Amino acid sequence: MPETSTTQQGFIFDLDGVVVDTFKYHYQAWRRVADSLGIEFTEAQHHGLQGIGRMASLEKILDHGNIYLPDAEKLHWADVKNNWYVELVAHMTPAEVLPGVREFLEEIKDQNYRTALVSSSRNAGAVLQSTHLDHLFDAVVDGNVIKKPKPDPERYLLAAQSLQLAPAQCTVFEDTLAGVFGAAHSGFFVVGIGKPEQLLYAHCVIPGFTNLTLAELQSKTERVCS
Repeated sequence: MPETSTTQQGFIFDLDGVVVDTFKYHYQAWRRVADSLGIEFTEAQHHGLQGIGRMASLEKILDHGNIYLPDAEKLHWADVKNNWYVELVAHMTPAEVLPGVREFLEEIKDQNYRTALVSSSRNAGAVLQSTHLDHLFDAVVDGNVIKKPKPDPERYLLAAQSLQLAPAQCTVFEDTLAGVFGAAHSGFFVVGIGKPEQLLYAHCVIPGFTNLTLAELQSKTERVCS
């Protein structure tokens, strides 16, 4: 069992669904690519792309449409999708930060905890800048360095390393079952964001960050670890 958050020094946050909701922007960009290729691509199908990289996502979309493209064309469409996505997130505002996240980040930074963000997207930094959260993170581990999809724990291990901490010294906030599984089985204390029945393996689950304080989180984790 990982240590309680009273002895921990770092907090690692997944980006989408935990800090902000960029799902709709990824879907809009991928839907535009799919439309350009004559592929019907639904929001439900897009849920299957969560936590995987851009090229792997494109491969899945092409599979949906039973379309073969040479590698050069795949690279082209992956770049096109990225450009469309960057245009969309450039217009994000601080109002799109999920409720309570900014306040919680400010509290833990005021108390000198270390913070890291993880995301499969290569544009996580741009999202943080658009939402004015960039100053609240000590490290960003994104798709430029992440090579393996969830549930592989690569992203969390890289984040802990960037904070110069061991996994047992870090709390991970995750909203996907695959992410929770990967982090929990790598020695991190994992707080699931969502519903307990959907986030097995999380050490504790909260519905979100609204009104969450560090003292309340420590109380929850101490009960789990006692």
